[in-house]
Amino acid sequence: MIETYDLRKRYKDGTWALNGISLVADKRVTSIIGRNGAGKTTFIRILSTQLAATSGSAFINGLNVMGEAEKIRKFIVSIPQEAAPIGVLTPQELISLYLVGRGNSLQDANRNSKIAMAELGIDEFRNRPTDTLSGGTKRKVFVAMAIASNADFIFLDEPTTGLDPISRLEVWSAIRKIEGKIVLTTHYMEEASELSDMVLLVDGGLVLEKGTVQELMARFDGKVRIEGTMVEDPDLKIGTTMIKYVNRQDAQNYVDLGNAAKQVSLDDVFITHGVEIES
Repeated sequence: MIETYDLRKRYKDGTWALNGISLVADKRVTSIIGRNGAGKTTFIRILSTQLAATSGSAFINGLNVMGEAEKIRKFIVSIPQEAAPIGVLTPQELISLYLVGRGNSLQDANRNSKIAMAELGIDEFRNRPTDTLSGGTKRKVFVAMAIASNADFIFLDEPTTGLDPISRLEVWSAIRKIEGKIVLTTHYMEEASELSDMVLLVDGGLVLEKGTVQELMARFDGKVRIEGTMVEDPDLKIGTTMIKYVNRQDAQNYVDLGNAAKQVSLDDVFITHGVEIES
């Protein structure tokens, strides 16, 4: 279980990255979504003991993140978005070295690293220097580290950034097999929909909405999204695009005017927070 109470973070330039987050997260996969600069990465860095909070408190399995970091680090793994491998080492060497550093025997480290690489479809690259691999494959090496660790809690910051659709599906498949609890940030709403038991919508350092995908999508039941430039009385406007949510039976009227009708998704929760949608 992760618990936070009035968690706040202010950087030296005066920016408040977190403005008082209080929550309990006890689901297997919790996804954090939000715009760039919303506070997602700051939140994960504090929970994974990489960054000190300005005020408030956070606990993982009852242990204080700020006061008991060494204990917490023994059963968590954190893969930051900006992680970069040691290029001269191969994926096999990197993952095995990481696991040995966590206390695994060399034999177990080699075995578990091979299993993780196979699950992510990078086994063929295991003996190549990582600086010769694509950016997406390098990213998968770090995800393999997390999977091979068998940690109780895994923090993944944008785990599939830079991956092609097939690689993304491979990562999703591997994440589903992880037995520990996972907290991830993502800009891919499909990723959050596919993997999450709970979703947090964060902006301005606050949790604006929290719930299962079904709970967050409930207000769009029976509706489709209309996009275009010929939308009367739109619910919102983004750039030059007008957006309106209408009942399915009314959608054709808007399409006939040259607009597009799209199936609603978690994207719509993201873009319409604070916007009143007609029932």
